[in-house]
Amino acid sequence: MEQRKFGYIRVSSKDQNEGRQLEAMKKLDINERDIYLDKQSGKNFERVNYQLLKRIIRKGDILYIHSLDRFGRNKEDILQEWNDLTKNIEADIVVLDMPLLDTTQYKDSMGTFIADLVLQILSWMAEEERERIRKRQREGIDLALKKVFDLADQQFLLQRNSKKFIKVEIRRTNSSESHAGSPSKKDQLL
Repeated sequence: MEQRKFGYIRVSSKDQNEGRQLEAMKKLDINERDIYLDKQSGKNFERVNYQLLKRIIRKGDILYIHSLDRFGRNKEDILQEWNDLTKNIEADIVVLDMPLLDTTQYKDSMGTFIADLVLQILSWMAEEERERIRKRQREGIDLALKKVFDLADQQFLLQRNSKKFIKVEIRRTNSSESHAGSPSKKDQLL
């Protein structure tokens, strides 16, 4: 059976550009039909095209990924998928921006040990970056909500104060007409 080369590309959202990853795959002469693209979060591997790729890839095939964080953002899931592809399916994986993560090159025990160690560290870093992204997003959302609520509170107070002012003026006008200049108890409370 002929060895096939596959490329996997992931961007986090529909408006992100996958161009640099696609260009890297084309430079490797990967057939365009064998390049799989997902435009969604790397929080897990429940991605349509990744799952399709996983059903197609066979023993001896090579999967190229631009960088480990494009593969996924959850350490345990990255390690599980890596092991499933390399040990169960017996395909190779090449991470283009990290030459140590190339299972086609390092087949001896020392090479495997180093690749596993680097994989552990980089998958941890990918997960940490995801947490930082989520924290920054939360901080940005919280700040935006605070601004909206502060603005809404100011507008409410202005509306409330203007209504109160109008009510006070109306009551005073009505009171002064009926009591000939002496303030009523209502006017004193307002």
